[in-house]
Amino acid sequence: MQLSNQYANLGEAFSQTIDPESVALPALLLWNQPLAEYLGIDATSPKQLATYFAGNERLPGSTPIACAYSGHQFGHFNPQLGDGRAHLLGELTDKQGNQWDLQLKGSGRTRFSRQGDGKCALSPALREYLMSEAMFALGVPTTRALAVVTTGEQVFREETKPGAVVTRVASSHLRVGTFQYFAARQDHEALSTLVDFAIARHYPELADSKNRALALLDAVIDKQITLITHWLRVGFIHGVMNTDNTAISGETIDFGPCAMLGVYHPGTVYSSIDSQGRYAFGNQATICRWNMARLAETLLPLIDEDEEAALAKAEALIANFAGKFEQAYLDMNAAKIGITKRKAPDGDLIIELLELMQSHKLDYTQTYQVLADTLSSGSPLPAEFEGLEEWVNKWHNTLQQRSIETNDAMQLMAKTNPVVIPRNHHVEAVLQIVELTGRTDAFDAFLEVLKQPYETLPTTSNYQDTPADGDQYYQTFCGT
Repeated sequence: MQLSNQYANLGEAFSQTIDPESVALPALLLWNQPLAEYLGIDATSPKQLATYFAGNERLPGSTPIACAYSGHQFGHFNPQLGDGRAHLLGELTDKQGNQWDLQLKGSGRTRFSRQGDGKCALSPALREYLMSEAMFALGVPTTRALAVVTTGEQVFREETKPGAVVTRVASSHLRVGTFQYFAARQDHEALSTLVDFAIARHYPELADSKNRALALLDAVIDKQITLITHWLRVGFIHGVMNTDNTAISGETIDFGPCAMLGVYHPGTVYSSIDSQGRYAFGNQATICRWNMARLAETLLPLIDEDEEAALAKAEALIANFAGKFEQAYLDMNAAKIGITKRKAPDGDLIIELLELMQSHKLDYTQTYQVLADTLSSGSPLPAEFEGLEEWVNKWHNTLQQRSIETNDAMQLMAKTNPVVIPRNHHVEAVLQIVELTGRTDAFDAFLEVLKQPYETLPTTSNYQDTPADGDQYYQTFCGT
């Protein structure tokens, strides 16, 4: 497990070299063995793993750093944020030659802590592990969790909570906010270094581009469109899409006040800190475009020395976002109802279904399972879905007119629509059990089902029920 320190070697302006704070009694609570094997990490004793991934001892080759970045938080720019409770241990190269960042979260104060204690409570660490692994299994681009280590210490978050450190694995921790940090300081040399680093790490095919900054912007936009389309496919609500939580790699990063959509409504918000609904389920594409515009602003000096010319080139890419996203979004929704090679009229069918789901307050995940059942068994719709009867007839007719075989439609729907998601009430239940008992049995059982979200296992039905109140009063919290 020999680490390199490529990002740390970029220079002092990019980060602070600082060791994690040692903890009192590190104990390994969760270890992601399949991920460890993929990364080529040879498992050692649980005690040694706990020592490494609590931050009490450096991994071989590691030079821990806290990364500098800025960010728009709910639309308001903060010129200096940075890793206030995280330490990037270094980069690991897997057996296929891919590079991955290993980062500890909840590992102590840095100069970016802004009066925070730099610690993490157990529950948010568990949420990051559970949700990131669920997203990975759902086929959504995401960072992942390697370990959760309990610290034997208490942290105060309105009340006393057990502390933990979670290890995150990401293809990098470059964010829109990283570029904003140097743009705010008019450090064009550092911006150029970031562009080179991002291309080398994530977009090597752009290495010979005549305009590397513009090519990078275009590539990142495409990655973000793919990411948001996946979020909407499975019903994921990030909850805090600030520019410092927008990864250049196109991976889902930071699982703070995230949640899953139950009853379909594009205005759904669960985050306790999103009082205006800025990051509602249906707003995520719009906010993504806004975030890409902020990235474009940082790159203008590198796109063209002539400010007006640079602005025109960047604006052209941002202007194309809406059209690109609409095509990706409609293609995704067509796949959810078994239609390949979508045609223009299918858009009306898709929109009508979503409007019916909203007006009848139908569960997002269950609706597509019910639709698939009408193809497989021809059985009548369950009572709560009877409002879809006319639409279903229209949909079936469309499939016939397009000569789409029933089996082909069913197979496409089965690959696109999960049978189980990390429903909010089950997530909260297992987190509470671990926090109260220190045992992970319930957590492990839930995660085992979430690892196969497109298959029906003997225990899948234990986690498919919807909450009694339809998540009407559900709230998520940042946990920092």
